Amino acid sequence: MPNVFLTPDVLARRSLANLYELTVMLPLVYRDISSDFGPQKVGNTVNVKRPPRFEATTFDRTRGIVIQDTTESKIPVVLDTIADVSVEVTSEELTLDIEDFDEQILRPAMEAISQKVDRDLLSLRAAITQQAGTDPYGTGDDLLWENPENLIEAGRLLDIQSVPAPGRRAVIGPTTKARWLGKPLLLHADKSDSTAALRQGSIGQQIVGFDTFWSQNVGQPSPAPRPGDPTTEVGVAFHSTAFAFASAPMELPPGAEVFTVQYKGLSMRVAMDYDIRHKTTVISVDTLYGVTCLDPDRAVLLQGPHAGAPAPAGAPAPTGGNPEGGDPEGAKPPATKRTTKDAA
Repeated sequence: MPNVFLTPDVLARRSLANLYELTVMLPLVYRDISSDFGPQKVGNTVNVKRPPRFEATTFDRTRGIVIQDTTESKIPVVLDTIADVSVEVTSEELTLDIEDFDEQILRPAMEAISQKVDRDLLSLRAAITQQAGTDPYGTGDDLLWENPENLIEAGRLLDIQSVPAPGRRAVIGPTTKARWLGKPLLLHADKSDSTAALRQGSIGQQIVGFDTFWSQNVGQPSPAPRPGDPTTEVGVAFHSTAFAFASAPMELPPGAEVFTVQYKGLSMRVAMDYDIRHKTTVISVDTLYGVTCLDPDRAVLLQGPHAGAPAPAGAPAPTGGNPEGGDPEGAKPPATKRTTKDAA
């Protein structure tokens, strides 16, 4: 029997569940899920707790123990984005049961918001300077960007920065995923029986220490990149504390049925209002959030050579740009220029 009680609270809970399931980057980054932010407006700044970091010291009996500060530091995050999807539905559409309404309207709306959240989190790659995939460590081409062994080099760079091994993730694009699939390392990757292996976009669990995912939002390089621009997709290997996401509930507008819900650091608002002129109901779903890079040393870019840079000896031609992999017209990229720009 059709369900005619599609209220804002029902839609908000279902929207939040859909959004959390569809996003790739959001569950991988740090979120202050312990904070209970009050109603906020766009442009407000909230303080996100950073987990404390301790240092093991050698015990000296004459000196005694060293008391370390357990106070969690705060990181300001500006809530500068409202991702919104608003739709107008008829009375007939509102009489659909929750499964039909979810499939026809709610899930596509959350897909659009999830894509925006992923793109905004991936934009934080602009702050990263470390990269792997262009200069193999040692001999051979196994660590080039198009091979999953490239994660070995990314792990080495994170090890040098004393980044903890637990909580390491990698997100690549569709072209890199296509290059990786079928490689021996990926074929033998541990696909655990846990539900984590069923996560959206999951490629394989614990590929040389990284939980690996792929996203269409990584973006493709320009067909004609300028000197200094990437000639391949720009994936990223990182620790969960490299990036942060903060979300807060928004104020409830008067004159409409409104409900907000929060789950694992994500806040969602659903408002419903009847349009008497057209005898339709407007449903607006939105979320207020901000993103920031906490520590660029805890992330490594996964990419091939930049345009204008000579390819390593024996390396295959990069995707896009100059098919020879050399300097177009003898141009050289600026010596200090590093960019993660990709054309999404």
